[in-house]
Amino acid sequence: MIEQLTELSGRISGLIWTSPVTLMVLLGTGLYLTIRMGLIQIRGFRHSLDLVRGRYSHPEDVGEVSHFQALSTALSATVGTGNIAGVATAISLGGPGALFWMWVTAFLGMATKFTECTLALKFREVDPDGTVAGGPMYTLANGLKMRRLAVAFATFAMIASFGIGNMVQANSVVDGLGYIWPGLEQQAWWLGLFMALGVGLVIIGGVRRIARVASALVPFMAILYVSGAIMVLVQHYAEIPATLGRILNHALN
Repeated sequence: MIEQLTELSGRISGLIWTSPVTLMVLLGTGLYLTIRMGLIQIRGFRHSLDLVRGRYSHPEDVGEVSHFQALSTALSATVGTGNIAGVATAISLGGPGALFWMWVTAFLGMATKFTECTLALKFREVDPDGTVAGGPMYTLANGLKMRRLAVAFATFAMIASFGIGNMVQANSVVDGLGYIWPGLEQQAWWLGLFMALGVGLVIIGGVRRIARVASALVPFMAILYVSGAIMVLVQHYAEIPATLGRILNHALN
């Protein structure tokens, strides 16, 4: 069963991501928004830091979490699986040149993400009790008046949550622990149940508990990751020029 699902997933993924149209839409949208927004990635960087520091926070503002908690919640889904497991997988499959194109897509993707978040704020819904609901599905429904597409997006997002939303993370944790303590991967079911229980206790508390936990864990995760990266760069500083050359050579040739 697992082999069949893996094969089906591989076929669908290959059909989507081997098409130049998909890449053109993603990169083209990011490039257009970067130009249209006047390099918002650079121009708005200082303002983003002021937001995180709470300079524009007011008690009467609509919302259930602070700016920093919202940032931590968003980063919690990327720190680890996105910047460690994902990058390592991309380099192993595509070679050093994949890193260059990740830099390009990350820079252009900032403009896309900024626009997405702006639209989410504009078209979100706020209940009388102060509960906020938003996201692409609300942008589609309230902004573009395409409720069927909004329902389809929400449905596919729910389906994706079972794969990229938890299986990848759980598998990465088990693989990592198994590498450190050989044989521990044999207890994958117990590790999975333990993680499910921990995540469940957080989710039951709602978005506010999720934000509180994320704001407590993400800074530690980010500091640990950046510190580790700096240590590796310092230890291998002599190889940095050759590595950059190899990255550019593989990316452009």
